[in-house]
Amino acid sequence: MKKKLLSILLILAMVFCFAACGGNDEPAGDDQGAAEGGDTAVVNYDDIEDNCESADGTYQIAMVTDVGQLKDGSFNQFTWNGCKAYASQNGKTYKYYQPANGAKATDDDRIKAMTDACEAGAEVLVTPGFLQQTALETVAPQYPDVQFVFIDGWDLGIDNVVGVSYQEEQAGYLAGYATVMEGYTKLGYSGGGGGSNPACIKYGYGFAQGANDAAGEKGVTVEMRYSWEHGSSFSDSPELTAMLKGWYDAGTEAIFVAGGSMFNSCKDAAETAEAAIIGVDVDQSILSEAVITSAMKDLAGSVILTLGQYYDGGALLNGSMVLGAADDAVGIPTDTWSLENWTVEDYEALYAKVKSGEIAIDNDSTMADPSTAGLENITFVK
Repeated sequence: MKKKLLSILLILAMVFCFAACGGNDEPAGDDQGAAEGGDTAVVNYDDIEDNCESADGTYQIAMVTDVGQLKDGSFNQFTWNGCKAYASQNGKTYKYYQPANGAKATDDDRIKAMTDACEAGAEVLVTPGFLQQTALETVAPQYPDVQFVFIDGWDLGIDNVVGVSYQEEQAGYLAGYATVMEGYTKLGYSGGGGGSNPACIKYGYGFAQGANDAAGEKGVTVEMRYSWEHGSSFSDSPELTAMLKGWYDAGTEAIFVAGGSMFNSCKDAAETAEAAIIGVDVDQSILSEAVITSAMKDLAGSVILTLGQYYDGGALLNGSMVLGAADDAVGIPTDTWSLENWTVEDYEALYAKVKSGEIAIDNDSTMADPSTAGLENITFVK
């Protein structure tokens, strides 16, 4: 089992220096360490400029952000990392577009942002988040020569749109298992999208399954609070902070929050309570010392992979790609491992079983309420 995820594997034998738009071939410093099994430095995405100045005003690789800001420490940021990394290494111009109205962006706002990107010369337009569907269905047919990449999406049946999705239930399972094996038995899950987002549902259901299996192995019962309240916009809010603070005050020891900027509400509550957080999408330990692990999917690596397939293949991609443990595309971080009662070696052994299919994890994307799933070692509480 590889200790690092797909982004590390894809960047093996590639070194980067990102001083300007389009990049060059000078080697970068070893800001993030060498990939396992090789001596090549791994890219530090922060070294790549977010804003690329194009001489002719056109931008070949574009991204329209999901709700929230570009630097959200999560979904937007790491999808963008993949876009700008590939563009810089391959001499492409690049630009991101944020729809108007932020967290309250409408389909019309997303349509305008996508249209602006296409009119500015986009060859590829990357669109993270399930909320992009309606805009994609409107804009993509109008620009049949542009490749659209629907991250966290699915097959829209459009010739120039490819959906890239993940087996979030596997990442959630690994995080839930690790959390209980570390010794936490009073857990919480706060999900984004109001219980309608398939990715967040799979994260949460996988988390519950992992916690249940670890509790069974240890012979304990886990107490779990589970809610979609205050998460419909994937944003932090005083109401969400108050709810999560109430959970911690009631004895919850660790909360898995899956929903973009919702992390900030959990961070405030956890740091006040001196309690724990499980991060989502990326390794969020850099955002707070309260983060004990994160359920990750390799957003940057999958974007690099998809862009490479498009440019190397010379043809439009469509249909769908589903990435999981078998692709080293989901997992929990080992480089920043802080668990004391469960080891990296323990994790690798578990990961191998998930990767081989020996451990099968239910991926029901409609299971917004795992309390109905018959998990024997979890007591769900309000």
